[in-house]
Amino acid sequence: MPLTKLAYRPGINKESTSYANEGSWYDCDKVRFRLGFPEKIGGWIRLSATTFLGSARDLHSFVALDGTGYIGVGTHLKYYIVEGGAYNDITPIRLTTSAGDVTFSATDGSSLITVDDTDHGAIENDFVTFSGAVSLGGTITAPVLNQEYQIVTVLSANSYTIEAKDITGATVTANASDTGDGGASVVGAYQINVGLDTTVAGTGWGAGAWSRGTWGSGTSLLAVGATLRLWSADNFGEDLIINARDGGIYYWDKSTSSAPFARAVTLDSLAGADAGTPTIAKQVLVSDNDRHVIVFGCDPVNNIGTQDPLLIRFSDQENITTWTPTATNTAGDLRIGSGTRIVCAVETRQQVLVFTDVSLHAMQYLGPPFTFGISQLSENTTIMGPMVAKAVDDLVFWMGIEEFYVYTGQVQKLPCTVRSYVFNDFNLAQAEKVFASLNSSFSEVTWFYPSGSSDNIDRYVTYNYSEQVWTIGSLARTAWIDRGINQFPIAAGLDGYLYQHEVGNDDGSTMPVSPISAYIEASPIDIQDGDSYAFVRRLIPDVTFAGTASGAGDVSVNMILKAQNFPGANFSYSDSSAVTRSATVPVEQYTNQANVRLRGRSVALRVESDTVGVRWRVGMPRIDIRPDGRRA
Repeated sequence: MPLTKLAYRPGINKESTSYANEGSWYDCDKVRFRLGFPEKIGGWIRLSATTFLGSARDLHSFVALDGTGYIGVGTHLKYYIVEGGAYNDITPIRLTTSAGDVTFSATDGSSLITVDDTDHGAIENDFVTFSGAVSLGGTITAPVLNQEYQIVTVLSANSYTIEAKDITGATVTANASDTGDGGASVVGAYQINVGLDTTVAGTGWGAGAWSRGTWGSGTSLLAVGATLRLWSADNFGEDLIINARDGGIYYWDKSTSSAPFARAVTLDSLAGADAGTPTIAKQVLVSDNDRHVIVFGCDPVNNIGTQDPLLIRFSDQENITTWTPTATNTAGDLRIGSGTRIVCAVETRQQVLVFTDVSLHAMQYLGPPFTFGISQLSENTTIMGPMVAKAVDDLVFWMGIEEFYVYTGQVQKLPCTVRSYVFNDFNLAQAEKVFASLNSSFSEVTWFYPSGSSDNIDRYVTYNYSEQVWTIGSLARTAWIDRGINQFPIAAGLDGYLYQHEVGNDDGSTMPVSPISAYIEASPIDIQDGDSYAFVRRLIPDVTFAGTASGAGDVSVNMILKAQNFPGANFSYSDSSAVTRSATVPVEQYTNQANVRLRGRSVALRVESDTVGVRWRVGMPRIDIRPDGRRA
């Protein structure tokens, strides 16, 4: 009988049973669709050999007027500016003590140093840099003390401990001669409090990090420690405005970028900043068309320091230091009337979309005297978290609660063929970690999210908006920026490295590189409508290895045919005869055909690879089916 083409509809469909999904692909990992056919995704390599501290939750790339490229990296511990692969720490300073306010005490045989500083305001894992100290008399010398430390334990509001180290990072143990206190000239520079790396839900005991809030103060614990440290950043010219969500608003001046980079400073500390300059917000952005700095969920002009989670404020046009509205400037504010808080804002070509926890609004530039106006686009719309919306020209895609959405001029639910797979195995307690990414080269919006058994991101779901198909997979990434300023997309890993994606074909997180395990599997196709048994005796592969690295050697993929007799039968079952239920065929570039011997009522195809250097794309393989003369 003639050869049978294995032609499948593009995209992954897991919304029905595998058997009812005949003619579609059912499962995959590290695979995308292009022009209707599946192919392995590109590989990734480290951006540099240097690592950052903490989990990165925001990446922002920009170019200075002199052409120098930078990447802002916001983690739960620090904020960095990356230049040429080097991480420059610009984390703002919240407190610098007077000389002599800080004293040290050491214990013979211990590396822990007790630091006394009245009302230090620090929490566990905060960073402090000491200067002006002299030796304690023994191994705890001045160079040991005069450097940056991460606080180990907060003992009280007036003292904490650090672990002594030398300039190489090796632990230093005090001896009996270390009886001094560091002298009268010690100065401590405290960086802003670190944030949480994992969301802690609830109030009262155990909510938030140790020492946050007062004893028994459940409300303050929830307010300070229950949310992730998230950042937003945007450019004001070549300078950078950054905001720690529900925290301070900071400004980094590019002119201070000669090594060592100066730290970011609070917005209200800039020369000329008026008394109405906001000091706290959920998000910042700069409106590209009209050059206003906009802050969301901020403090009002007449009550600086008290956050209003539904308030939007904007500066005077082209002026970052003027925020108090007058008849001669364009500064002002708007307040959203629905919901309890602003979740996020996304800028498109025409407007800024503002999401609350229950509604969606459009903010548009009107010009004087009102400057901006806002209108409600949709109510009863959900959004998963602050980082899940992504603009593609004038379209905006986002993940909601149990749904995906797109804004095309109106809000629409996005049909999703993997919806149950994603949301039925989803750790909602860590929903704030979910983020959307854009890979414009392949028309893909991807959401990285934590599965039900993980506190960290370990999976992704991708929507190809050109071909309107979905794919799924597993990959641990915490932030992403598309190519554009950078040649390739860049993503942050859980291991402290930034990675360039779509580079090569392998996993560059190891040295030497490791293979990327990629596969795609189809739902079973009935053989002769499944009415009787048949033999599959030959496979004609259709695979191309275009894009495979030169010098990769004899590359191959495995094409696996799996037969079954009934929808509930196990593919892997085999008997002792020469006719088996599954067959694995290594397919190389010049493989013309492969002889197999399967018997069953239906057959499924799986394509997989786990070798270095290979990239593959599947077309329409064919199989040779012959009737079975025996009855079941």
